[in-house]
Amino acid sequence: MIDASREAEIRRLFFAEHWTRGTIAAQLGVHPDVVARATGHTGSRGTATPPNVLEPYEPVIDETLAKYPRLRASRIFDMIRARGYSGSLRTLRRYVRRTRPMPKGEAFLRTERLPGEQAQVDWGHVGKIAVPGGERALWVFVMVLAYSRTLWAELVFDLSAHSLRRSLIRAAEFFGGVTRQWLFDNPKTVVLERHGDLVRYHPALLELAATFHVEPRLCAVRKPEQKGAVERAIRFLKERFFPARTIRSIEQGNAQLREFLREVAMPRPHPTISGCTVADVFAEERPRLLALPEILPSADTIVPVVVDKTAFVQFDCNRYSVPPEHIRKTLTLVASDVDVRILERDEVVARHERCFGKKRVLERSEHRAAILDEKRGARQLKGRDRLRVSVPRIDELLARWLEDGRNVGSLTLRTMPLLDLYGGRVLADAVAELLERGQHDLGALAILCEKRRRHRAAVLPLEFGSHVPERDVVPHDLGGYDD
Repeated sequence: MIDASREAEIRRLFFAEHWTRGTIAAQLGVHPDVVARATGHTGSRGTATPPNVLEPYEPVIDETLAKYPRLRASRIFDMIRARGYSGSLRTLRRYVRRTRPMPKGEAFLRTERLPGEQAQVDWGHVGKIAVPGGERALWVFVMVLAYSRTLWAELVFDLSAHSLRRSLIRAAEFFGGVTRQWLFDNPKTVVLERHGDLVRYHPALLELAATFHVEPRLCAVRKPEQKGAVERAIRFLKERFFPARTIRSIEQGNAQLREFLREVAMPRPHPTISGCTVADVFAEERPRLLALPEILPSADTIVPVVVDKTAFVQFDCNRYSVPPEHIRKTLTLVASDVDVRILERDEVVARHERCFGKKRVLERSEHRAAILDEKRGARQLKGRDRLRVSVPRIDELLARWLEDGRNVGSLTLRTMPLLDLYGGRVLADAVAELLERGQHDLGALAILCEKRRRHRAAVLPLEFGSHVPERDVVPHDLGGYDD
């Protein structure tokens, strides 16, 4: 603060003598801000404060912000510029920053559930994983017991109702019981329709809940804080488990995830009960869980499928072969994480290993043989199909042959004995190495197959034709040949 005489001297030197503010501050020994305050923050000597170009438009801006408090300043700029505003967007943004209505804060009530009362369920997206034929989205299913914070998690490829059912059953097995409530968000695999408090759940979920005697419940729309335990559990996994970890297959990822749950998640400190780990509190909660039924419901996916005219059924982006006598029939497909079974009534007509790739063709040799017996002219085409099933990169080799002007049909027929002799795994590895070398010769392919066969010490089957008689060969002394 300065007295009136000093302020008058500053103003005289600035306006009458035209000293600069820096010179006045240095000569009078005052702070430059004092000089600026005394001279009225003028931008230049002896000039008046410029008029505020935004002032005429402030009522319009205030009214617009009161109605749309989250409207962007750039949109307001377009609106007032059409009304004649000639100022800058930066000036408008400074004003909007000062006058924008602040959102009303919401108070949250912290609650703790009783032991065995509630489990919270959700999914988290954790990236993509390469599969044969492309890549698939990878999700982590998480269920957390609200009281003890014990969590179960597994990696899944989809968020379908069948996947949810399978994960809920596995979580119940892991916990050794179920809580009285399952709290979900509002995904379509759980909720088919919702109007306020009126909810129509997915039939598969209701059937499982009735079996376990569990009440399904939903969070309010856009209220993720109501299932904070599972939200924090997903964040915990994304910060502690997934970073700097390469997941090459869903089986390998789930094996590592189960180990993490056992060695890291269970011994972690409980967030609200001091001095106790999650495992300690879970030991207290486990007797309060509802008992599981004696026979757990099936976690398999059961869907009707129609056999097409090529004796294949379509399931989960892949095709599976069936015997040709079932063409154009409607059969029942039962799929687990391990295998795929196709049934006619209660009889299994085909069984395949479950494939999580995309656009893959899985066929059994006996199914193709049955068709070949009926249509001998299809041998060449079916031979290519067999190679595609067993050798993922066979199409690249066929393309090399075609570019080189080779007879693809003849080379395909000559490659089939390698498949029958060495098996699909050896041939697939040999084709991959051949292509990496930039070669495509069939003879080199046969040599690579033989090298791999010797490395594995595998014995090739040896069959004699009917024209070769079976004889016992008695060895004799060969010394006479030298004479």
